[in-house]
Amino acid sequence: MVVTGGAGLVGGAVIRVLRDRGDTVVALVRDPRRASFLADLGVELVASDLFDVAALTENLRGADAAIHAAGRYRVGIPQSERGAMWDANVGTATRVFDAAEAAGTPQIVYVSTVNVFGDTRGKVVEETYRRDLAEGFLSWYDETKYGAHELAEQRIASGAPIVIVMPSQVYGPGDHSGFGDQLRRAHAGTLRYRAVDDVRIGLVHADDLAGGIMGALDRGVAGQAYILSGPNTTFAEAIAIAARVGGHASPRLRIPHGVLRALAPFGRLVGQPNLAEILSASAGVTYLASPRKAEQELGFTARPIEIGLRDTFDAA
Repeated sequence: MVVTGGAGLVGGAVIRVLRDRGDTVVALVRDPRRASFLADLGVELVASDLFDVAALTENLRGADAAIHAAGRYRVGIPQSERGAMWDANVGTATRVFDAAEAAGTPQIVYVSTVNVFGDTRGKVVEETYRRDLAEGFLSWYDETKYGAHELAEQRIASGAPIVIVMPSQVYGPGDHSGFGDQLRRAHAGTLRYRAVDDVRIGLVHADDLAGGIMGALDRGVAGQAYILSGPNTTFAEAIAIAARVGGHASPRLRIPHGVLRALAPFGRLVGQPNLAEILSASAGVTYLASPRKAEQELGFTARPIEIGLRDTFDAA
């Protein structure tokens, strides 16, 4: 098995499950020195920035399957970083799919996201749902992942053996995202305020997501997409649970959306160069999707949020 993004939250969880079940794993990582924990699992580390299609083709040659979990996740990036994110999410997918075709890889699992649905406006949607493109995108991340998902569907239409998995918001040990940072601070009792906490999301533990990806490998149908979403909640509720698990109260101070909008032009001063995008992607937005198909066809299950957060912080 060849895994991209093995040093990340999702890729690392996938690799651990693959090794636990006895699979031979090759991890394509940017810097093997920063992924030595994978070598300790008996994983072959190959240095790759995923730019060279010829090298990727050789990396994939003879593999039973490729799991493309590499990508970049961040909302609120400055304009200057947009090109790099597009390449990380769309360009890399293009090159991996090209290399897999050249190598004759018989199965590809592509890790997409429920964000491709956009704001579901309170509805819990399924795989067949399509967003209204006339409404635009909520963030640049949203747009890049939509582009990569659309690319995967185009390759499927041309006969590529791709199975798409669509996780909701992922959390777990080693989550270095802004979301994960706020959960950690809430758990430690150092989070002083809440903001844009009315966004509604599904929360899936990285290990449960990895289990769903194993289901996609073993039972997934090429050309199909599977939503791998955990229980639905608000960010405020997730913060409250993380605080409670840590023995603390949830922060009482909440910054209203209007105040944040007024502060948006000065976001750089507080380390948020694109605060307006964070608001557009979060304030009152819902990212709700049903995992029913994956539960029925792949055997996917997701643990309750409180149990998942206890597991997360116990493992830290």
